[in-house]
Amino acid sequence: MRERNKSSPPYFPFIPNIPHTNEMLAEAGFKSMEELFQDIPSEIRFKGKMNLPEPHTEYETWRHLKNILSKNKELLIFAGGGFYPHYIPYAVEELSSRTEFYSSYTPYTAEASQGMLQSLFEYQSLICEITGMDVANSSMYDWNTALGEAARMAYRINKRREITIPKIIPRDRLKTLQLYTEALGLKIRTINFNKNTGTVDVEDLENKISKATSAFYFEFPYDIGTIEIKTQEISEIVHEAGALLIVGVNPFALGIFKPPGEYNADIVIGEGQALGNPLSFGGGALGIFACKGEKRIIYQMPGRIIGLTTTLDGSQRGYVMTLPNREQHIRRERATSNICTNEALVALRTAIYLSLIGKKGFEEISRNILAKTSYVVSALKNSEHLKIPFKNAIYFSDFVLKFISTRAKEVWLELLKRDILAGRISEYTDLEALTNSLILAVTEIHTKEDLDLLINNIFDVLESQKGE
Repeated sequence: MRERNKSSPPYFPFIPNIPHTNEMLAEAGFKSMEELFQDIPSEIRFKGKMNLPEPHTEYETWRHLKNILSKNKELLIFAGGGFYPHYIPYAVEELSSRTEFYSSYTPYTAEASQGMLQSLFEYQSLICEITGMDVANSSMYDWNTALGEAARMAYRINKRREITIPKIIPRDRLKTLQLYTEALGLKIRTINFNKNTGTVDVEDLENKISKATSAFYFEFPYDIGTIEIKTQEISEIVHEAGALLIVGVNPFALGIFKPPGEYNADIVIGEGQALGNPLSFGGGALGIFACKGEKRIIYQMPGRIIGLTTTLDGSQRGYVMTLPNREQHIRRERATSNICTNEALVALRTAIYLSLIGKKGFEEISRNILAKTSYVVSALKNSEHLKIPFKNAIYFSDFVLKFISTRAKEVWLELLKRDILAGRISEYTDLEALTNSLILAVTEIHTKEDLDLLINNIFDVLESQKGE
C-alpha cells in the first residue's frame, strides 16, 4: 500500500466536466439542460441563482478544506452503547475497498457475483461460530431493527402476542421494538432488575412469563455493561413456558463468556459495528441475526441468507441467495420482512476483520476489555463522591458511574473541555440506581495511561466542584 505525502492533496482528484456539458448532453440524447430536467414539474424546480463562491483551483480547495478540518479536536473516547472504538488492521481497509467489492452490492445474478456471495457466506459462518448458533443471515441494518424483526419472527412462529423484555434497554431500541410490533398488536411487558447484580430479576420473570408470552429478550451484556449470570436458568424458565429466547449481544463479550447457543437461545441478535468498522459519526451499523437450525425457525428468518450448493455431478461448488423469503421475490405480501437488503460492505469488513484476528486474537481482545473495565471500576468504586451501582455486578466494556454530590451532566461537560468524551448521560431517569449517572466504556485500544488519565480527571473534576 502506497504511503501518501500528507502535504499533498489526496488521490482521485476532482475532474471538472463543465466545459464538456454540451457533449455530454448530446451523448445522452438531449439538446439542452432544460430538456434533461423536463420531467421535473416546473413549480418545484429552483429558478433562482445559486449563491456559490468564486471557483478555486483544486489545490486552493484542498487547502481550504484542510483548514476547516484542523479545527476538529482529537478526543479521548470512552463512549459505548453498541458503538465502540476498536483497532482496525490496515488490511481491512485495503481489502474491503477493492473495486470488485465496492461495485458488487446486489448479488442477484449469482454467476456474476460469486466473490461477494462467498464473502457473505463466510461472514455468516463466522457469526455462527461466535454465537454458537446454527444459521445466520448476512446482516440487518443495525441492532435495533434486528430486535424488531426478531420479535415479529417469534410471533410468526408461535402466534403469541406478548414480548417480555428487561427494564434496562436503550430508549432507541425500545422505540424501534414498539414501532415494529404495534401493527401486530403485540404487548410489551418489562421485567425488573436485580438491585445487586444489575441483571434480570429471575423471580419477577417467573411471575410474569406465561402461555401468552411469545419471547423473552435480554442483552449480554446489558446496555449498562452488566453481565447476565443466570443465562441457563433464564433459558429453562422461558422454554418451560413455551416461549422463545432472544439474546442481544456485544460480540466481543462472547470471546470469553459462554455463547447463547450453549444455553439454548432460539434467536441471537446484536451490533457488529465493533468488528472491523469505524465509528464514523454513528454509522454504518451491522445488525447481527442468527437462529437455531430448526426448519420452523429458519423459514421465518428475515433478510438475506447466502447458501452453498454444487453442480449436479458435485465436482464444483457455488454460492447463491437461498430461501428468498422477501417481498421483491415470489413471496410478495407474504414475505417475512420489509428489510430487503443488508449492510453488505460492513458485513464484508467484519468477515475480513474476524479472519485476520482469528479465534485466539478474538479471545485476547475480549480478555483485554474485561481486564481494563475491571481496572477502571476498581479504581473509582471507593470514591466518596460517586459510586458504582450494583455491588455484585460483573461489568464488560460499559460501566456506570452514579454521582452523589454533583450533577452527571456537569461532570460530562467539564471532561469534554479536557478533550475526554466520557460516555453517555444515563437516560434511565425512572430507575433510581441509574439516575444522575454516566455510562462509559473502555476497549482494547485504551492504554493504562489513557485509563489513568480518565480516572485522575474524574477525581479532579469532582474535587474542584466540591470546592465550589
